[in-house]
Amino acid sequence: MKKVSFAEFGGPDVLQLIDAEEPHAGPGRVRIAVRAAGVNPVDWRVREGQVLGAHPTELPSGVGLDAAGVVDEVGAGVEGVEVGDRVFGEGASTYAEFAVLSAWARMPEGLTFEEAAGYPSVVETALRIIREVGVEPGETLLVSGASGGVGSAVLQIARDRGITVIGTGGAANQDYLRGLGALATTYGEGWVERVRRLGRVDAALDLAGTGVIRELVELTGDPQKVISIADLDAPEVGVRFSGVAGSVPDALAEAVELIARGRLHIPVEKSYPLADAAVAHIDSQAGHTRGRRVILI
Repeated sequence: MKKVSFAEFGGPDVLQLIDAEEPHAGPGRVRIAVRAAGVNPVDWRVREGQVLGAHPTELPSGVGLDAAGVVDEVGAGVEGVEVGDRVFGEGASTYAEFAVLSAWARMPEGLTFEEAAGYPSVVETALRIIREVGVEPGETLLVSGASGGVGSAVLQIARDRGITVIGTGGAANQDYLRGLGALATTYGEGWVERVRRLGRVDAALDLAGTGVIRELVELTGDPQKVISIADLDAPEVGVRFSGVAGSVPDALAEAVELIARGRLHIPVEKSYPLADAAVAHIDSQAGHTRGRRVILI
């Protein structure tokens, strides 16, 4: 099978499309014929060799956590899923023609493989950081770097819970953020004052890692009310870096429910063939994403 792999840490150029042995579903796992794989910032952080406790890496390594596809092997002890089922979920080395998933759910009706591949890690992360930051219904959550996949999910989940959201993003994404129910403003010079004019901030999330941690602490008044998923230096000012995953099966179940109620939709900004995984990483690292990027197999 074809698979994207890297034998050394480094830039996008270390990614190679190789012929590899097919993986097989062990106990408690399923294997899918991958139709699409989600592109997440954690993918290129791992490729660079960043120290992420939840994702230890042995070289050579495959790439990718999220995927959607068709079940073609069911491991021992697995119930409730059969060969031929269309599923989306999280596993390992998903930039490949076949991948083993450790968590999955049946794809909601009306969702394409391309769309479904963009949800698993994104929704798990969004649910986790909303919980960790402790924001309650009736309060206001500031989301810095709100237009990407996690931001898109956070805005919609928070609004569904009765939380007011303020989202910062590029000038071209202001209407997009407003369409997701956020009070939107641009980042850049003067952004702190623009946020203050929109209202009080009870909690804040840093999703882009653009060096705004101190300003988020200033706006909330408490480093314990700020969470970052993008700035590894955040703990230096007392802000928690959240990089350890919660329950992916629970997150997938909630994603299915939200999608079914029409309360969650994450658009796919761009799709790439498997051979262009390096281009996908370059674009992901550049930021300014509106929704999700996916690899099509």
